[in-house]
Amino acid sequence: MNSRVMHRLVEQVRQIGYEESLWSSGDCIVVAVSGGPDSVALLHILHQLAAEPDLKLQLVCAHVNHGFRGAESDEEAEFVRRMASELGIPFELGVYDIPAYMKESGHGAQLAAREKRYEFLHIVAEKYKANAIALAHHADDQAETVLMRIMRGSGTSGIAGMRMKRREKNVELIRPLLRIYKNDLIQMCEKTGILYVTDSTNLLPKYARNAVRLDVLPFLGQYNSGLTESLNRLAEVVGAEDDFLQQKAEQVYQELVFDEGGIFSFKIEPFVALHAALQRRLIKLILNYLPLGTEDNDFTKIEAIRKGAIQNLTTTWSLDLGGGLRCMREYDTIRFMLDPTGNSGLPYTYLVKHFPAEISVPNTEHCLRFTRYRANMGSISLDELGDEEAVFDADKLLYPLTVRSRLPGDFMKVIGLNGSKKVKDIFIDAKIPPSSRSQIPMVTDAEGQIIWIPGLRRSEIATVSQHTTSVLRIVLDTRRFN
Repeated sequence: MNSRVMHRLVEQVRQIGYEESLWSSGDCIVVAVSGGPDSVALLHILHQLAAEPDLKLQLVCAHVNHGFRGAESDEEAEFVRRMASELGIPFELGVYDIPAYMKESGHGAQLAAREKRYEFLHIVAEKYKANAIALAHHADDQAETVLMRIMRGSGTSGIAGMRMKRREKNVELIRPLLRIYKNDLIQMCEKTGILYVTDSTNLLPKYARNAVRLDVLPFLGQYNSGLTESLNRLAEVVGAEDDFLQQKAEQVYQELVFDEGGIFSFKIEPFVALHAALQRRLIKLILNYLPLGTEDNDFTKIEAIRKGAIQNLTTTWSLDLGGGLRCMREYDTIRFMLDPTGNSGLPYTYLVKHFPAEISVPNTEHCLRFTRYRANMGSISLDELGDEEAVFDADKLLYPLTVRSRLPGDFMKVIGLNGSKKVKDIFIDAKIPPSSRSQIPMVTDAEGQIIWIPGLRRSEIATVSQHTTSVLRIVLDTRRFN
């Protein structure tokens, strides 16, 4: 048995594991083994490393029978079981009816198989309290991935290809063979007498990845004999730059973005000062924090938000992001929120018949407090009243009062203004963000006239004078609307 080629690959994987911190001494690693030459080589290489005193890795061999090929799939499962037994490695088998799951989920064969495969690997990892799941993707797989993503129009994160290490569900997904080419793995198996199986579906060009492997890469290889190596170098360089840009985006996120109970926002001015690449990455990062599938975070959507944010005009707009999510520009602020026109906008009405009284405004932290007392003009200074309180001549008001939500067409006879003004215009003048307007209550008298918009304007109705004998005081008890 020629062990020189295996020794070379073991040393290469050892170095990769050290450089990329793929494992630590005593780690438990679940190894995904299909039975093909890549995963079989991975299992044997890790088995060699596991026994070394400085590592003492614990391995678990996991195989998934997808139920596509009947007896052939069963034979492969048994082959992997025997191999794990010969190596003294625990074996776990997952059996799934992928064709049935395809009908249930509507997914294609490859996506359905991948979902169930990863689901099983995580179940095994949890069972053994594993630190990592080792996958057998190699340099040729990486080249195919990068080319497919270029064809699809992916950004830098996509062109970076598969990562050597990625955390998922509290477990590291590691790819120790990502810098090793398939021919080296096959050569190792053949020269050392290690058996493996061949999946017949890998030769079917109906699958996109197979078509890229069998047709596209060989065709392009006519113009660059080192295409596979070039694509791997591209992934390596772009991956490092993508990591750097991600770090910068996370730093900017901490500096600029506010999270107010799941509503993410940032101010326009510092955002505009960022480089366009950071602007796009910051928007993408926010979308990733929202309950929106990452596959929907496409360039068109991100660019629409970015361009809407950097336009010179001080304006408001709203963009439906799908899934009940919306991005809104409100003057100098960009906000991302879940269904801002949903339950927060439900109408409400509360009668105020007796004093003192206290009304909590629905879907806000605001509370209105009403008190009535005998007038003592020496103690009332109208100039000192803040926006959060208002006083009225209690004897001139028409009762009962009402606290209600805003209605279309609302207007108010504003104090100091000859005539009335639409509430909508009052909000616009005060630059109240559209998403906050539904939170601001209207206080009306028995005839439906608005006497006060808390925090904003007071009407000319029942103004306090030197002849006032009884005062009604209303206080908005919390922070101002913003």
